[in-house]
Amino acid sequence: MAVIAGDGIGLEVVPAAIECLDRIASVHGLSLRWNHLDWGSDHFRAHGRMLPVDGLETLAKHDAIFLGAVGVPDIPDVETLWGLLIPIRRTFDQYVNLRPVKTLPGVRSPLADDRPIDLVIVRENTEGEYSEVGGRSHRGQPHELAVQEALFTRPGITRVARFAAALAAQRRGGLTSATKSNGIVHTMPFWDEVVRSVVASSPEVELRSELIDALAASLVLRPWDYDVIVASNLFGDILSDLAGAVTGSIGSAPSANLNPERVHPSMFEPVHGSAPDIAGKGVANPVGQLWSGALMLSHLGHAQAAAHLIAAFESALADGVRTRDLGGSDGTADVTRAVLERIDRLAREYAP
Repeated sequence: MAVIAGDGIGLEVVPAAIECLDRIASVHGLSLRWNHLDWGSDHFRAHGRMLPVDGLETLAKHDAIFLGAVGVPDIPDVETLWGLLIPIRRTFDQYVNLRPVKTLPGVRSPLADDRPIDLVIVRENTEGEYSEVGGRSHRGQPHELAVQEALFTRPGITRVARFAAALAAQRRGGLTSATKSNGIVHTMPFWDEVVRSVVASSPEVELRSELIDALAASLVLRPWDYDVIVASNLFGDILSDLAGAVTGSIGSAPSANLNPERVHPSMFEPVHGSAPDIAGKGVANPVGQLWSGALMLSHLGHAQAAAHLIAAFESALADGVRTRDLGGSDGTADVTRAVLERIDRLAREYAP
């Protein structure tokens, strides 16, 4: 695995997660080899790039990429995002961004209702609203303009819809498609048509399309009604943060940037970002990184090991071990120790 701890709290939660993943590996007879790459904002300051010229070729030699966080206040996001994350996602055709969202034991939701939430957002990850097509002209003049094109292709929509439908068939059979076809008159009706045609071949899956504004409201009012949500790049990005927040904290939310066919390496990262305001204080929540590590194990074919890791951090949370973003007072090291203890405690139940 290539490891890019990156910036901010990534430098704290990545080592914590690797320690737990190594313990899981020892129980399950796995050999995890970590190649630590010192890329990120410090590399940008020194070299004017977020990663070396041959960085993508280096990453291509790995089975997976384990990323912490990228971004600092003094470097524009356009440099950090488009200099590292976007090239990785697109070069390795990581066209599915998978973001599970569920109620975690002992973690209070800001919602008054305590019904459990368990859904997955499947975000199209390589095209849509985050295309590079567009530009600006007449900079600094009164008539300055900017044009940003949303790019949707039939193959791009088809493959992410197919992945989402297959996932829904394995879960509870409900698939919601995020759209805005009443206002975005070309790309969104096209999205709707292609998604419907794909899901038509999966009779066990019930498809419903919801306008993005109504869907955002529904995720606050009744998130427990949702199973799998498939969405474009922008819509999926926004909905996944919202859904993570209603379960208690986006600090616990994981994500997987998947090349499902495993032709290229996939990348696994928490949703929370670099959080410079708490970086270096030892209070960062490592659960999002741990959960991302579990997604990585599952993608690499080790589902039992992944389940073991999830059970370990859920057990720690259930026993009241929580960082301050979850309403507790424990630090990163406290949570890590607690998870390691429970990995050992649960070994007999999950060991092969």
